[in-house]
Amino acid sequence: MKKIEAIIKPFKLEEVKEALNEVGIEGMTVTEVKGFGRQKGHTEIYRGSEYTVDFLPKLKVEVVTADNQVEAAVGAIVKAAKTGKIGDGKVFVSPVEEAVRIRTEEKGEAAV
Repeated sequence: MKKIEAIIKPFKLEEVKEALNEVGIEGMTVTEVKGFGRQKGHTEIYRGSEYTVDFLPKLKVEVVTADNQVEAAVGAIVKAAKTGKIGDGKVFVSPVEEAVRIRTEEKGEAAV
């Protein structure tokens, strides 16, 4: 199993959710996060004073899936989240050693 973490722009969530649904992935966790990468934030002016906004609002979408679904899931996320502009986000894939469904005590891919 693999855990896919995607940092995306907030307005892209619905498109990413629909794209994952189309490749057969229904469950996900979404968290509101703040951060910056190469775009380094931006400056704004408030009441005549300029200030830097370092941490930009993003969403983190987390999905745990079977190894054979990873490529399709990553492809779906990238295609749906891409605007072609700086700050589109990143996708990270990590191994998952075990998963347990609390209600039924199913383990492994059956728990996902």
